[in-house]
Amino acid sequence: MGAVLGLTVGIGVLLIFLSFTGSRSVRVVKESYVSTLVKVAGLPNVTSGTVYTTMGIAALVTGSIVLIITSIPIVALMGAAGATFLPIFSLKRRGKLRSKALRTSWPDAVDSLASSVRAGMSLPEAVADLSRNGPASLRYAFEHFCNYYRSTGSFAQALNALQERLGDPVADRVISALRIAYEVGGTDLGQVLRTLSALLRSDAITRGDIEARQSWTISAARMSIAAPWLTLAMLCTRPDAVAAFRTGQGAVVLLGAAAVSFIAYRIMLRIGALPTQSRVVFEVPA
Repeated sequence: MGAVLGLTVGIGVLLIFLSFTGSRSVRVVKESYVSTLVKVAGLPNVTSGTVYTTMGIAALVTGSIVLIITSIPIVALMGAAGATFLPIFSLKRRGKLRSKALRTSWPDAVDSLASSVRAGMSLPEAVADLSRNGPASLRYAFEHFCNYYRSTGSFAQALNALQERLGDPVADRVISALRIAYEVGGTDLGQVLRTLSALLRSDAITRGDIEARQSWTISAARMSIAAPWLTLAMLCTRPDAVAAFRTGQGAVVLLGAAAVSFIAYRIMLRIGALPTQSRVVFEVPA
């Protein structure tokens, strides 16, 4: 009797577990830092290895040029260290510009979806129609969705591919809403899309205002960080200054100044950083 009872309880626990994991799984996307930057920047053909190679080349070239100009090894080493992160800064800037463009484009895309659904199109047809009539910054992704949907015939798999290609938190919200709307159905889909469009537009306007007010503060901080090093570059044209910075005390002064500048700049970015949304991908089996 005890064995039968234990077997029954075990089967019940297994069925409960399968009911939560069999139909839908939620995974938080965790990738390497460089891979995330590349995806956010919208460069699907660039790999992490390419970025690391570019970082090494930038460090070698910059360090060599600075050493030839200043003849101070410690300055050349710091120049090489700073140039190492230039590809990272470039990816971050490209990613911010792309995220801003996508954030401002999604409300128009959702409005177009609502209009297509109201005109009698099915949801997959309305999404595929964005490859022709959607915002310019999103058409390339929806062209990929359209081709994928035609080849597989699975709306869920095509949405997964679209979500992976865009790699954007706002896109995650929209695609998750489309996936749920497609599964649940109903007559209120147009109203849901219009509500989603209003929320996205309000969020984009609010975030844009904050970023506009924040930009002048960040620019001023960058100028204050760069000014001492521009002065150092001018001083390195004088032989007596070069001789002073070649000594051990001069190297300690330069390293201390570099450390203070780096820490102050990172603290400024941390204080002024806006909260970012983490990506959560809902994967639905075909």
